[in-house]
Amino acid sequence: MASGIAVHDDVVLTFDKIRVRLQGADKQEQLKLVLFKISDDGKCIVVDEDKCLKVKDLNGEEDVFRKIVNMMPTEDCRYALYDCSWESKDSPKEDLVFIMWAPEHSTIKKKMKYASSKQYIKAKFQGLKFEWQVNDMSDAKDSSVFIDKLGGRGVVKKLEGKEV
Repeated sequence: MASGIAVHDDVVLTFDKIRVRLQGADKQEQLKLVLFKISDDGKCIVVDEDKCLKVKDLNGEEDVFRKIVNMMPTEDCRYALYDCSWESKDSPKEDLVFIMWAPEHSTIKKKMKYASSKQYIKAKFQGLKFEWQVNDMSDAKDSSVFIDKLGGRGVVKKLEGKEV
């Protein structure tokens, strides 16, 4: 592995939890957003345990998009998986979105480390349909940038149950 970064087993287990809906499982306990980070020793990608949201954490949330953006650190990079519920004019959809968060106030060294190891974590996440790269706050100013990633306002009618 060129970058020297491994993907911890917990990352794959968490991906399986967010991807697979268990029959009879409490929907409110299902993962909605999971953040991943490079460990402090710089050798492994791990789950950022303090930065996970379940469906129940978003109940009554007026702006789910803003809540997700606010979970991201302002001066550090992260990877994230977001279980996005949206509707097209044809049908409801649920897709996993891979997010590469590399904010402008993060150091160049961290941005380079995350960029060079992104391929390793993405390889563990089979079946991703969408990727959203955030390099500065203009990429995350409002949900319109994200809606464009899903196909734009002509395709997306609702995002997390709210009209767009």
